[in-house]
Amino acid sequence: MQVFITGVSSGIGWGLSKYYLSEGHQVYGLSRRVPKDLLQDKNFNHVICDLTNFKSILESISKLLLQVSKIDLAILNAGILGPIAHMKQQSLSDLTDVMKINVWANKPIIDALLETVPNTIKVVAISSGAAINGNKGWGGYSISKAALNMLIKLYASENEKTAFYSFAPGLIDTPMQDYLCGDELNVVEFPSAQKLKEARYTSNMPTAENAGEILAKGINELDKLKTGSFADIRKMQIFLNEKK
Repeated sequence: MQVFITGVSSGIGWGLSKYYLSEGHQVYGLSRRVPKDLLQDKNFNHVICDLTNFKSILESISKLLLQVSKIDLAILNAGILGPIAHMKQQSLSDLTDVMKINVWANKPIIDALLETVPNTIKVVAISSGAAINGNKGWGGYSISKAALNMLIKLYASENEKTAFYSFAPGLIDTPMQDYLCGDELNVVEFPSAQKLKEARYTSNMPTAENAGEILAKGINELDKLKTGSFADIRKMQIFLNEKK
């Protein structure tokens, strides 16, 4: 299988890359930083790309996938959290920065991917339960993931040959959790942070490496859904079976 993943230098993108490589698949990664450990695998291919520079995305993807005739799975994982604060305290600049990476960067990525490799079978955008929940303080992140879901839905309606999905991976211990579970975030003011703190370092919040296999299974299960759908792994049977 040929797998394209953005944001492979850490977190979920790194964990999924590591899993797919362990299964013998070819992985094509895009990120700002070089994942030196992944480069040790002969099946890993990487190009550095700053996703805030939209004009460079087509060039980077063309370079990475020039000799590729088919992408079985593309995972749009790169994203940022932004500040946790009340909406009135979040500046338009902060909100714009989050939207730029979490939403708008994915448009030139998808466009470049379909132009470079028209035979792209499946595109999965890493979304979040925050797109639905609207918990206090999650402003820019929630807005961006909700917009990402609609972006994917629109691409699904306009591209019959490629399946598109939005996928919430559940609680994963990534570098993002350092801030969310840190002492500087007031759990009284933002109660959802308390749940994250309680889950961290338990089986309820696996590391990105340990989560790779179950996330990959969840991504496989998306094939049963209508293209354009949003799915949360925590509501999938495979996840519920793991918890038994």
